[in-house]
Amino acid sequence: MACDKPFCNHMLLKPKDVGFSDLLHILFSKHLQRRRFCHSSEQTEHDLDEFCHSSEQTEHDLDEGRWLIFLSILVQKLLRFVAAPMAAIGWVIEMCLNIFSSKQNMVGLLQNFLRDKGMPGKSSRTFVSFIGHLDKRVELDRNIKFTDGNYNAALCMMASKISYENKFYIETTVQDHWKMEFLGSYEFWNDYQEKATTQAFVLRDRSDDHDTIVVAFRGTEPFDADAWCSDFDISWYQLEGVGRIHGGFMKALGLQKNVGWPEPEEFKQDNSHPALAYYGIRDILKKHLLENDKARYIITGHSLGGALAILFPAVLTFHNGKDSDLLLKRLEGVYTFGQPRVGDKDFGRYMEEKMIEHKIKYFRFVYGNDIVPRLPYDDKALMFKHFGTCLYYNRQYEVQVLPEEPNKNYFSPMEAIPMMMNAFGELIRSFTIPYRLGLDYKEGPLLKMFRLMGLVMPGAAAHCPQDYVNATRLGSSHVFLSHPTIIYENQMSKFKFPLN
Repeated sequence: MACDKPFCNHMLLKPKDVGFSDLLHILFSKHLQRRRFCHSSEQTEHDLDEFCHSSEQTEHDLDEGRWLIFLSILVQKLLRFVAAPMAAIGWVIEMCLNIFSSKQNMVGLLQNFLRDKGMPGKSSRTFVSFIGHLDKRVELDRNIKFTDGNYNAALCMMASKISYENKFYIETTVQDHWKMEFLGSYEFWNDYQEKATTQAFVLRDRSDDHDTIVVAFRGTEPFDADAWCSDFDISWYQLEGVGRIHGGFMKALGLQKNVGWPEPEEFKQDNSHPALAYYGIRDILKKHLLENDKARYIITGHSLGGALAILFPAVLTFHNGKDSDLLLKRLEGVYTFGQPRVGDKDFGRYMEEKMIEHKIKYFRFVYGNDIVPRLPYDDKALMFKHFGTCLYYNRQYEVQVLPEEPNKNYFSPMEAIPMMMNAFGELIRSFTIPYRLGLDYKEGPLLKMFRLMGLVMPGAAAHCPQDYVNATRLGSSHVFLSHPTIIYENQMSKFKFPLN
């Protein structure tokens, strides 16, 4: 990557260039930056040494840094190798789930197949993804009105949930169930993976008293090897005066090879492939915002989608010009759910200042022991940090405003037994919640199976959309009434609100 003005420091891992001998060099070589699988700028040599084997770090930190690079590359290599089988297995599982959940019996399905109607296709308006089967709710909670503090949060979580579905399913849900405008569903190009790996859709919630556009990024699909590669890529890019940012997420958002983030006026779209996410969404938003001076927009996403959601305004702040000013001025808020860490402490400090400057609300939702917000690690080797307003929800969907979620790096021997006990409580709740709160909160057999698995690995089940939807509906709305800048400036912590 060229040392463009804002990009002077980076460490770029290249898994596809790694051989067996290279894997050994990761663990034992003194000069990783000189290996073909680890590309860095001239200024990064010292930083890379610091990342992997600084003399100021202990031998433990040295080994930890090397092992993290080793594991990152090894996992990405394995994911590339099993990408096709993963997709095939996912297709079979999703087809089976859709067949068994169909209102038709097996005889009806067989008759349709013999009449050349076939089985339900992945592009069908009724086809539900694996993530969708974990929480089949489609309707918005009609008890939550636009004037309520948690309206945007509840809408954003539902949008984040259905972002995992195909275009026609999303269109049907937005138009027929939510009575809102469907503005489009898009696949965006990843310049480094050389394929379309990033998905998002756009809706418009418009009435006489408001006009809000919602951009929802899709998270990591369970059987999508490309998305998992973005998650496990611990490459980083350092921007002058900003800090270090997760490389895999930057690439998914639209970082260009050897160019970085050129000013939109200088950017030239390659029409041989789909648009890059950042530049494509900029154009979509600009078009619709200019239709109404009062229109505002919100960015949201679950998991990987949450990381892309908060990085979008970050890149906006790097750019100058009237269009960038318009987009920052009209950005009402960013709502992320189960979002991983995206940068270091310098980046966090930079973003908090920009959020205050542009009066942008940023709410980062974390439910229980969800493992994803605890990754990548906040330690000496990786140095990733969260920032902004953390809304932490416990098993009763009680919310606390915290600077960081408890047990921030997840793997802690002291927390193992409490997490398993909490997972057991979630399993019991799975059977009792519909009797207490109604059938809208009933959990299906697939999610109950995940709850059971959570007894061994509690953080996996806690990442499912079900609990985040419940949190936005059942948790107190008081936390949304204070502007996030108040929380930043007064350093609020552990403000507990009762369940509605």
